[in-house]
Parts: sequence; structure tokens; C-alpha cells
Amino acid sequence: MSPHARTQRTVVRRSLAVGLPLALVSAIAVAGTATGTTQHGGRDGGPRVTGSAVLGEIPLAQFSNRLLPGTVGDDRGVDLGGLGSDIYPAGREGEFWTVTDRGPNGQIKVDGKKRRTFPVPGFDPAIVKVRVSGDTVRVLRAIPVTTTEGTAVTGLPNQAKRDEAPYTYNARTPLSYDPNGLDTEGIVRAQDGSFWLADEYGPSLVHVSPRGRVLARYVPKGLGLEGAGYPVVEALPGILLQRKINRGFEGLALLPNGDLVLAVQSPLSVPDQDAGEGSRNARLLRFSPKKRAVTAEYAYRFDPVGVVDPGEDDTSELKISSLVAIGGNSLLVQERTDRTSRLHRVTLPGGAGILGGVWDDPATSPSYEQLEDPAAADVPVLRKQLVIDLGTVAGVPGKVEGVALVGRRTLAVVNDNDFGMTDGPQAFDAQGRLVDSGVETSVTFVRLSRPLLG
Repeated sequence: MSPHARTQRTVVRRSLAVGLPLALVSAIAVAGTATGTTQHGGRDGGPRVTGSAVLGEIPLAQFSNRLLPGTVGDDRGVDLGGLGSDIYPAGREGEFWTVTDRGPNGQIKVDGKKRRTFPVPGFDPAIVKVRVSGDTVRVLRAIPVTTTEGTAVTGLPNQAKRDEAPYTYNARTPLSYDPNGLDTEGIVRAQDGSFWLADEYGPSLVHVSPRGRVLARYVPKGLGLEGAGYPVVEALPGILLQRKINRGFEGLALLPNGDLVLAVQSPLSVPDQDAGEGSRNARLLRFSPKKRAVTAEYAYRFDPVGVVDPGEDDTSELKISSLVAIGGNSLLVQERTDRTSRLHRVTLPGGAGILGGVWDDPATSPSYEQLEDPAAADVPVLRKQLVIDLGTVAGVPGKVEGVALVGRRTLAVVNDNDFGMTDGPQAFDAQGRLVDSGVETSVTFVRLSRPLLG
């Protein structure tokens, strides 16, 4: 987790409807309107923010225990947040499906080494339906993600040595690993009402029933995950075992024909961590729910980090957090850092791409990740066209992780506020209560210069 580099708005008031039904819990902040009566002008008639809405205080224990009683005993003063992992239209105007990530987590150095903390280890990731109305984001419905038996999957890491070791809020006491745990990120909803989620741990693709029970978790071949309370299917390319820690799947899109497209958040660590940290070569995968198999793998190349985020020089800060289907085989692909992001349009070609070839073999040298010019090595890199640089649009928050297309030319973007947490021991006070970062979860509407759809 990285601290938020900027906050685009100041929250002037909050509300909490304690004890009311979940559908009535609302959050209010003054930040323009979703109907466009307050606008930030774009440059030369370019893209502009037409409205923004904010989610306010909903205590995490109150939220979680209504879904699965007894899961959270002490939320340490943390409110519901982390809904910015993704956003997907729910059908009615202003309504969206979102998904929380694994819950509040941070990093604290102990004896010079970073430890991953989970202040609320009982938190269970949830699918949350929201309505944006004026300047408020209201929770309409929440669905806990559970095992086959209906118990919490939790957001804890799965496997020792492969995943970061989990610790308590102060990084002093180890927590247990959980093979059921999911770090949920991307979300789409299928025609049958079921959900598909992208997970960073495996990385994995998770099929979830309309009531939240995991129907299947598709993981890389050779993962060897044991003890999960739901079916685990090794159906993804084994090369994905080389994912960087906390950089598994994030972006997820549902194509019109029912196929899914997933993005690995960052370049793989092939052959080693240094290669992944310095690489701009990412991978997208196409998955057929009918065949329950990956049918294509695409090579995607980031722009230089200084182009995506002027002033940033660390290539490892580049990430893909959102994919948006825009008709046929076309997608928007988000390239981002924690401060800003840009959206490119790509069209997926026919064929299997690099799936099953030399670039899926970890013994290939140099690896795909090590190539300075993949096209020169006959790698079929996806062609892309810049649609919008969100960093140039006034009013767009930092750390945007979810993007949805609303109509022909409006984007809804949601930021990840990390449940109000920051890294370091200062995240909690002497009594173990959260020192809130002040960054709010917001849904912001951006009108594009021209329509994306005809």
C-alpha cells in the first residue's frame, strides 16, 4: 500500500445513520453533483468533471456484522472504504456494483523489514451495490463473499513463503494464513446474475454466485493451494506464478460475447524481481467461461512512467487497475500510478496471441519482461490509442482503480481510499484506534471530448 499522494476535495461534513437498514445508510459530502450542475471545465473544450459524490462514515464492524454476524469484534475505528477496487454498471442510472479489496491493511517496518498488517483480520470482502445521487454515495445492498458453506473467505493471505506474512495492526503478532482468503479487485456481473472477481493473491479469477458463494476459483497451474472451502481449479498459465507480490489480477472486463479479459497489474518477475521492477511489458488474458479455460494471452506495453506520471521515475510504480469493455473486442486499458492515470483504447486481435508459446516458458532468455523492444522480437504487442489523460482533468482524485463507461461519452471513476489507512506506525494512535488519512471514497463523473460508442 502507498499513502495517497493527493486529495482533490475537502470533505466538509459526514453522516452516519446508526441502526438503520443498510439500504438507508448514506454518506454526504459537498463536492459538486452527479447531474452536472457543478463542472470543472476542460482545456479547450476537452474532457471535464461533471460531478462527484462521496461515501462517508459507516463503521466497519457495523457493516461487516450485518452481513456475517460476529466476524468483526473490533474495527479499531475503521470505516467502510476500499470500494474503489472496481466499479461496474448495475443497470439503473446512477447505480453500480463495486467490490471491496481484502480490507484494511498496511505496512510497518520492524527491524528494518516491512511487515504486512491486517488491523481487522475478520473482515470479509464484499460485493456492494451503490447508488450515486447528487453528492452522495448510498449503499443499497451488500453481499458477503463466502465459501461453499457460507463462511467468510476473509482477506488474509493464502500461502506461507508465496504471500506476505500477515500481522496484527502494530506488526508485532503474526496472524494465521487462510487458504480461503481473497484480495478481490475487479468485478463484472454476468447475464445469469453471478459475479466474476479478479484476485491478486493467486492470481485468480473467482466465479461467485448471486448470493456471494464462491462457485470456483481459477488459479495458475502448479499453485498447489490446499484447504480452501470451495473448488480450486488450476486452469491459468503457470507463468502467472511469477506474479509480483500484491500485483496479481486487478483489471477485469466482460466482453459482449461473454468472454472475460483480465490484466496482470504489473509485469511478472521473470526471471527475477529486478526484471519485473524495471519492465514495461504487461500481460492480458482472455478467459472463456463456457470452456473454463484461457483462450488467448496478449502482450501489452506501458508508456514510460514519466509519460504516465510526469515527475515519477520509478518504472515499478506503473500498474493496470481497470479494464472496460466498449463493444466488440475493444477495451479501455488504464495505465496508472497512485497519483494519476491514462486510458488507452485497444482492440483484441483473433488468435491465441502469446499463449502457450516461448514467452510462457520461464526458462526463455531473455524473458518477455526483459525485452526493451518486444515488437523487434516479433512479439505481437497490442496497438493502443490514448483516449484520456485523467491527470489533466481538474477534479479527478488520485489512486483511481475503477472505471466504468456510462452512456456513450461519460466515465464513472472510483478511487481506492485504503479504508483511510496509511503506512507506518503512525496509522494508529496509542489506543490502537485509526488515525484517518482524510481521503474519502468518491465516484467522479468525467465527460469525454467525444463519444466512445457510435
